[in-house]
Order: sequence, then C-alpha cells, then structure tokens
Amino acid sequence: MADNSRKKETAAIVSQEQLADGIFSMWIETEAAKEAGPGQFISMYTNDKSKLLPRPISICEIDKKNGRLRVVYRVTGEGTGTELFSQMGPGDSISIIGPLGNGFPYEKAEGRRAFLMGGGIGVPPVLELAKQMRCRKKQIIVGYRDAHTFLREEFQQNGEVYISTEDGSVGTKGNVMDAVAENFLQADIIFACGPSPMLRAIKKYAQETNTECYISLEERMACGIGACLGCICRSKDRDAHSNVHNKRICKDGPVFLSTEVEI
Repeated sequence: MADNSRKKETAAIVSQEQLADGIFSMWIETEAAKEAGPGQFISMYTNDKSKLLPRPISICEIDKKNGRLRVVYRVTGEGTGTELFSQMGPGDSISIIGPLGNGFPYEKAEGRRAFLMGGGIGVPPVLELAKQMRCRKKQIIVGYRDAHTFLREEFQQNGEVYISTEDGSVGTKGNVMDAVAENFLQADIIFACGPSPMLRAIKKYAQETNTECYISLEERMACGIGACLGCICRSKDRDAHSNVHNKRICKDGPVFLSTEVEI
C-alpha cells in the first residue's frame, strides 16, 4: 500500500540515456530500492521551485543489491518536469518519495500461463514484472507507436516476446490485442499497464474469456499518497476514505483487479 509516512529523500543519479525519441532511462541510487516491487512507482521532484507537485514515474527495474532503481519515462513537453529530468545526469541529485502504490500480485501466476502486457509508456513497468515472475508460460506482449521498440532486448531475455506497432513496422500491425489474436495466444492470468483504451480492450477480453486480470491505471497524480483525491476512478465498492464508489489510483492502486474498477 502507498504509505503516507514515507519521507522525501535525496537520490543520486547514477546514469541517464535516451532510448528513443522523447524516451529516457534514468538509474538512481535510493533507499526506496530496498522495498520496491513490480508495478509500484516513485514521485520525483524537479529542482524548479515553481513546480511544487512531483511527477509520478513507474519503476522499470529494481537493483536491491546496489540500492538502485531504474525509471523509463516520456518527456511530455517543453518546460515540463519530465523535460527537466531529461537534462540531468550522473552526479546530479533528485528528490523523490517512494516506493508508492500497490504493485502487481505476480505470485498469483505461479504454475499458470500469463500475459504480461504493456503499451506506450506502460511498457517499462512490465520489465521488472517479467524479471521477478515465475510461471508456467510467460508471454510478454508489448505495443509501440513505431519501430523504436525500447527495452525489447531486455524483454527477450525474460520470456516469449510478441510486439505490436501502430504503423506495422515491427511485429503485428495494430495493438496488443491484435498481437494476441494473430499469434493465437492464451493465458490463465493477465497483468497489464498502459493507456485507458488498451486497458478497456484487455478488460473486455478478460471478461469474455473468464480470465483473472490485473491492470495498472495511468493517471495524472498530485500528492501521490491518497490525500488530495485528484486521481480517482470509479469502483464497484465504496471507498472507506470518501464513502463513495471511488478508488484513489495512487493509494488504492495503481494496480487493481480489472473487475474492481471502471475504465
């Protein structure tokens, strides 16, 4: 669960590189690596004092031995927090809070056939999930805009990889569900992270096939600890905090059983 008691800490940037157009990879040295799990995120603060709110960034890889986390993120525009992050490098420091949120319950996949699905900037969290998951058949299905299939080599080291691209330049032309259909793939459990249209299609597929499915919702967050109610989604059950049919994505999620939430 996200923890309101977590304190801001200063992390050291170990390395940074550009993986594709607008996509950057950063390794940081942080205490958060000790407790982090697949599907969690960290809140990262810029050094620009005019930008008060942190940016929630999903964890891509965890190196507990060396106390490091890897985040892979997209620069969302000129003058944004993510652009400021992209200008930093080794020797710089960055303030963070984490790890935050609920991660993927990957232990549920043991002995089962699993889909690990990611689309767009929902691709990076799937990597640590793939590294830690132990299952009978691990099928990694990732969707990209074009041929810039960042993290592809890392995925290939951790399972069977199926790629979809919007322009058809690599793998299946279309989205991740098109890749499932084209390759006649089947699973007993699904883990997915990506934009809402993709998650809606995956949820529908899971309902039609009666497949257990866990989805990680992407949403603009403010506080990151569940206090501001700025990142709510509709839920089946009443939220104990607000007494309405809402879930706070940063606190109650970002990972939910697909039948718990509306998307």
